[in-house]
Amino acid sequence: MNKNIILCGVGGQGTVLASKLIAAAAMEKGIPETIGMAQRGGSVFSHVRMGENLYSPMIAKGTADMILGFEPGETVRMLPYLKKNGAIVVSNRAVMPVTASLARTGYNGASMIEYLKTQVDQVLVIDTDQACETLGSAKVLNVLMLGAAISTGMLGLEKEDIKQALIKRLPEKLHELNFRALDYIQ
Repeated sequence: MNKNIILCGVGGQGTVLASKLIAAAAMEKGIPETIGMAQRGGSVFSHVRMGENLYSPMIAKGTADMILGFEPGETVRMLPYLKKNGAIVVSNRAVMPVTASLARTGYNGASMIEYLKTQVDQVLVIDTDQACETLGSAKVLNVLMLGAAISTGMLGLEKEDIKQALIKRLPEKLHELNFRALDYIQ
């Protein structure tokens, strides 16, 4: 079964590492995958495709199974890629884009989330500030969001798959904290 996942956020949120962890976990399970990443003006997004007969790393508009949004505004921007019955997992923490800051325009993450809820039936909003505070580090935002995505059952991977990818890609001293972040959302 093929899965198309878009991850989006802003630089420094760990979006690229989260994409690589998904791809690594898929490879370990023998699921063919392809990954395409881009960064432009502070925005970061990745297309991760898992399954058979994938000929491009890019996800066509209207075909993403899930958007994993590390930032509400970036999630709204990727909305055209989501398929009709797709799901969104989004952080409630807004990071004002440089363009909005320079233009002195209003930017409200809560209104972005409300918009997402009017457009998509399956929206899981994660209070990432509270979660990271409880966990003791904001550096696990990406793994926290992966755990939330897994909890929906729509990612196509299990927590154990991501744990194994973490073990292979992160120093041992970071394992325990990242495992707690992965398990934070049930």
